[in-house]
Amino acid sequence: MAARMHGTRHDNRGRKAAGGRGTTAGYIFAAVARRVLDRVDRGLAAGAIEATLPDGTRRRLGGRAPGPEPIVHVRSWRALWRLATGGSAGWYEAWAAGDWASPDPVPLFDLFMRNRAALGTTARAAAWSRGLRRLRHWLRRNDPAQARRNIAYHYDLGNDFYAPWLDASMTYSSALFPQNGMTLEAAQTAKLAAVLARTGATAGDTILEIGCGWGSFAEIAVAGGRQVHGITLSTEQRDYAAARVPDGARFTLTDYRAVTGTYDAVASIEMVEAVGREYWREYLRVIARVLKPGGRAAIQLITIDDAIFEAYAGNVDFIQQYVFPGGLLICESEFRAIAEREGLRWHDRHAFGIDYADTLKMWRDRFDAAYAAGKLPPEFGRDFVDLWRYYLMYCEGGFRGNGIDVLQVTLVKEGA
Repeated sequence: MAARMHGTRHDNRGRKAAGGRGTTAGYIFAAVARRVLDRVDRGLAAGAIEATLPDGTRRRLGGRAPGPEPIVHVRSWRALWRLATGGSAGWYEAWAAGDWASPDPVPLFDLFMRNRAALGTTARAAAWSRGLRRLRHWLRRNDPAQARRNIAYHYDLGNDFYAPWLDASMTYSSALFPQNGMTLEAAQTAKLAAVLARTGATAGDTILEIGCGWGSFAEIAVAGGRQVHGITLSTEQRDYAAARVPDGARFTLTDYRAVTGTYDAVASIEMVEAVGREYWREYLRVIARVLKPGGRAAIQLITIDDAIFEAYAGNVDFIQQYVFPGGLLICESEFRAIAEREGLRWHDRHAFGIDYADTLKMWRDRFDAAYAAGKLPPEFGRDFVDLWRYYLMYCEGGFRGNGIDVLQVTLVKEGA
């Protein structure tokens, strides 16, 4: 199963990689790499990188204003070639190959995100590489047939994989920390309660949950007397949720496009990132269709800075290629405009991106502890574990750099 996720190897970490000194290829790699370093240096408006280069020299990039100052050991010039040609996916490939290392990559991802405007295309894939990656991504677009495969790729890794590092509620979305010092479990409960409150549903009301996860939201909704229909494309999630909430809820393997009937409210927690831009209108149209007049939809969604959305959407980043095929973060202004055209009034926006960064850090600490204790399923080898650690660090840095955010918003159907 791990091999299905990626095909990298780590057995060349620490060795001199191809493109070292003393070869024609090495000189070419070094020349290109130094130009990339110059571009990074010019693009760091805040923060700095303390870099050690393959020839043993050290170079400080940026340093013009306060910000993160990560340490990066570039072990091969090929690392910067991969960054220049493959963007964030190439940078991951370089890390997996041992071409670069850092004692803590999170500040590096934070740095690149907070300098996103000044860096421009520096960390985006080259045109020829982008075309190939875009073709592969297009083949994994979320039409009804492929959507199920894409969800299975990520969520059907198995409940035994997720259970050791998620909190006891098996909630795989950002927690909400209204108070300092809260445990992850308490913060997840606060998030679920906030979503439920946004629906306005009371005892006896029906709620459609689009993307039901492992049933944590349905559990608290049913405890208050609501009826929940949870839909998912993951068999692992469906079976777990059905066993967890046997009464007052039903869970089906249903594509959101196939939902029928009318509901008092809708809840959808970090599911729309799996929809894809070309299907945003259909997703919102379904919500408008199933809600009764005046009904409320409580949505939790992950957004990316509108200013860089087009560049992001025109590339294939590390997460899309290696972790979540078919995924795409939300352009808030575009998504909101579509919602309002579909008769859904945008109401009570609340952003809490730093809470997601803290959630990811807690998940990573738990993930590391689970791996050290041998609690992860044995079929997931070290390469797979390293991929997921990188994924959790990459996402945390993105939220700390304020280029991505998580929102809760209430959509109210017009016509009450």
